[in-house]
Amino acid sequence: MDGSTIYVRDRGNLRRVSDIVLAQPKPGSSCRRVNPLVLRKKHFIFTYNSEGSLRYTTKSLFDITLLFVADNIHNVESLVGFPEQIGDKLFAAAEENHVFLNADIASKAIKLFSDAYGGMVLGSLCLRNRFPLLHERMDEIKSFQSLKSLDLFGCRLGDNHEIFLHLTTSSLASSLVELSIGGNSLSDAGLQRLTAPIRMMKKGFDCLKSLDISHNTITDRALRYLTCLHKLEKLDVSATGLMLGTTLKNTIRDLLGLIYSERPLDIFDHARCRTAGWAEQVINQWEMCGQQVNKLKKIDESRASARRFFGRQKFVRDVLNAAPVACTRAEEAKRDVLHFYRPAASAHPPDRQTPSSTSHNQALLSCQNLKKRQRLPENGDAPRQGPPKKPTLTAEDIDLLSNY
Repeated sequence: MDGSTIYVRDRGNLRRVSDIVLAQPKPGSSCRRVNPLVLRKKHFIFTYNSEGSLRYTTKSLFDITLLFVADNIHNVESLVGFPEQIGDKLFAAAEENHVFLNADIASKAIKLFSDAYGGMVLGSLCLRNRFPLLHERMDEIKSFQSLKSLDLFGCRLGDNHEIFLHLTTSSLASSLVELSIGGNSLSDAGLQRLTAPIRMMKKGFDCLKSLDISHNTITDRALRYLTCLHKLEKLDVSATGLMLGTTLKNTIRDLLGLIYSERPLDIFDHARCRTAGWAEQVINQWEMCGQQVNKLKKIDESRASARRFFGRQKFVRDVLNAAPVACTRAEEAKRDVLHFYRPAASAHPPDRQTPSSTSHNQALLSCQNLKKRQRLPENGDAPRQGPPKKPTLTAEDIDLLSNY
């Protein structure tokens, strides 16, 4: 750095270090100079020896470089090709420096890691009944392009939310396996709008196997909009306008190839839903920051409402802004759990097994009659040592019949 010129590659162009805006040192730094490339206090490790004297050692060059890149993550063009171990440590360093709390660079930084490391950044995201977090961090959440499981239950989406377009047109549509959009006041029009890009362009939700649309005001008319989900294996339509009966079972079996499950499916149990990936703590940081802001707002609102007539305005506002009423266990027990699943490839619905079962019985009867006919010439004498008679059916035929 002594008078020499240093060039770096930035977005395909060579630039000097002095032309790039680097992160400035914190005001509390002990460095006398303001040059951001000067070693700062955090580049040293302070310890005490056995005599109680203060001693310090410098961090490794790798750790110093890692901190420098984390502070200037907005200048990084791509991380594709870097080892996963490096990406994990760099993500942790950026998280420690609260880079993802900065709304100006959070979306870009998350997309930078998602493009390079995919589902390792965040493979599963649970936002059940956490609608403030979804609406406040919509741009950052859209940056997670490799989610396999997404739970948006009770997020007040309605029929015209912008997240629907993101689910069906982004790269997320080709990686999502489990999706929960129950408890969002969805109607038939909402499902029609959600599946419109898939039905029109034949693209999207290529890997979706589990769908939860429970606790919505949908009817049997909405089932035909789900026929575009060719890999759908499990469906939850509990607490909707659908009534359990022979007609519903036949309709879902004919349209979607799913059959009714007598027992609740474990995949729709909220206990197994969680946020998993490098960005798990980032999601928690976002929620904690949002709660602190809401607390300050509530304090100001409570002070203002206290000046009014016995806090009547606060009471009405709390009722309107209340979260969706959660169903108690007793109410959930009374409701019919409508879970449907796709049977295994070797299994068939009971109605469709009639021809095969008839042929199977006929084959068994023919085999038994054949054995009985072979035993007719035998008498009570000792068996003869002559060569056995060849059966009419070969071993391959008998094995084939046994497979039915």
